[in-house]
Amino acid sequence: MLIVDADKCIGCGICEDTCAFGAITVEDGLAIVGDTCTLCGSCVDNCEVEALHIEGGEKTVQVDLAAWSGIWIFAESRHGVLAPVALELLGIGRKLADQRGVPLTGVLFGDNVATQCSMLVASGADKVLLADHPALGQYREDVYGRVLEGLIKEYKPEVVLAGATAIGRSVIPQVATVLGAGLTADCTGLDIREEDGMLLQTRPAFGGNIMATIECPHSRPQMATVRPNVMAPAAPDDNRSGEVVSLELDDELLASRVEVLETVVNNDEQVNIQEVEVLVAGGRGVESEKGFELIQELASELNGAVAASRAAVDAGWVNYPHQVGQTGKTVSPKLYFACGISGAIQHAVGMQSAETVVAINRDEKAPIFDIATYGLVGDLFEIVPLLIKKIEEQRRA
Repeated sequence: MLIVDADKCIGCGICEDTCAFGAITVEDGLAIVGDTCTLCGSCVDNCEVEALHIEGGEKTVQVDLAAWSGIWIFAESRHGVLAPVALELLGIGRKLADQRGVPLTGVLFGDNVATQCSMLVASGADKVLLADHPALGQYREDVYGRVLEGLIKEYKPEVVLAGATAIGRSVIPQVATVLGAGLTADCTGLDIREEDGMLLQTRPAFGGNIMATIECPHSRPQMATVRPNVMAPAAPDDNRSGEVVSLELDDELLASRVEVLETVVNNDEQVNIQEVEVLVAGGRGVESEKGFELIQELASELNGAVAASRAAVDAGWVNYPHQVGQTGKTVSPKLYFACGISGAIQHAVGMQSAETVVAINRDEKAPIFDIATYGLVGDLFEIVPLLIKKIEEQRRA
């Protein structure tokens, strides 16, 4: 809980002004904490007289920060196939490692996955820690967690990155909890602060209304999960060389209370919007399910797929697998049409990595135009048919 030291508090009001939740008020020259306090610590950081502290928030174990060095990425492999996010992590990991002047290591778990090591090295890894064992062929959180935890304790990397996938979101929080490490989830940006080498982790906060940059100054490793399709993968260089360390794992590490009976691949969704090069997305401005027929027509003419904002999905005009944004999928197509989409940050964080963005909106002040490569101000029900007609004419020419 948040404690106010009455002897130190001078009633300056800084804590009241900086509290984003309105949880602190100053009454009779003393700060009073209300029920809406979330223990975010902002008031503690800003209190110049150190009259505030979070009880139970103090670290009981002091970490020798200098003993931790190196950047790690968890190279997720599913059913013997390297996940695309692993290569994206190598791209940003290489940048961070170069900034810190330390090696970049890929950690690879699985069964018969040794052939994937060459791709990790070509994509930027200086070293690959390979845990290749039949017991790792199927993902089981307790086994993956114990193995990764043991490796981190042995090698002491300063940064550990993983994809914000179903597996990454499962195993990484478990490991961070056991290690007492700081963890930032769903990052969309990573950087190194030059003066002290701190990892700066940026992610949407407060429902996506702001972008928060988070740091973990007192614990190691600094851990983060990164949204797929946000970071650019490094171009593979087959001339790169690196070290592959094959790990010997104790049987007790591989024992699990979980038995995987069967793995079923879901083939219901015919198109994965994260894997296509052209997306035509519709938002609230499409107005109806019938309006999405026009979106589908444009997508078909461009050999692309249909995407949508949360507003369109919530309205029932299109199914959830097509949703782009903070609560949907993150995409990075070569061409992204935003039709009737305002461009609120909740949607923007899901498509801002697109190479070319074409925005169509009646409102010339819509935020989508701030990130659009090309903007068309007008009624989409007039503009989209003209685009379709023009594409058809070009195809016949």
